Amino acid sequence: MDLQRERNAGRPPVRNARSARTREALRRAFLQLLEMAPLEEVTIRNVTAEADVSYATFFRHYADKDALLDDVAAEEISRLLAMTLPLLFSVDSRASSRALCAYVREHRAIWTVLLTGGASSVLKKEFIRQAREVAARSGERDSRIPNDLRVVFCVSGTLEILAWWLEHGDDISIDRMAEIQDMLGVAPHVRPGPEEAVAVGELTDPRSRMTDLV
Repeated sequence: MDLQRERNAGRPPVRNARSARTREALRRAFLQLLEMAPLEEVTIRNVTAEADVSYATFFRHYADKDALLDDVAAEEISRLLAMTLPLLFSVDSRASSRALCAYVREHRAIWTVLLTGGASSVLKKEFIRQAREVAARSGERDSRIPNDLRVVFCVSGTLEILAWWLEHGDDISIDRMAEIQDMLGVAPHVRPGPEEAVAVGELTDPRSRMTDLV
């Protein structure tokens, strides 16, 4: 009996686990509905029916549809931010840009709502807030440019590029968009500093290799 009590001690209450499953079902249903209809046409009753949850249960978790959107947005922001910031520190920024664009294209419905809808300004502020927190922990990469400014500028540019793509870029492939994203939003901010440039130059300059051979 004591052993069983010890095993149960570390487990979350069943109600909490059930609540988490319900919220996940509502978020998943909301995203699925956004794939089929614009935000303004998706109702709470649509969401609860898709999630197989009662209408009353919805309001135990969210005050309204906007609160559900905020919850979904917070999760999506964290995921996209985790993919965006490595662009600033990755050796292969083109590959990172492609992964970012592929993710947005795969989840186009929700990101169209978040980046081009009425909630876009709120989302951008939250995105930049989270990016600043990460930048503060990452330390300076180039003393010539404040890390906070570099990260905020890159993240803001990335969001603007993605928003433009979602609105106007139906005929632009993921690979082409990744190239554009890399050239406009990433490459200018990840060029090596003077010391790094010297090291890279020594490795790539044919004359340095000739010197080694002499």
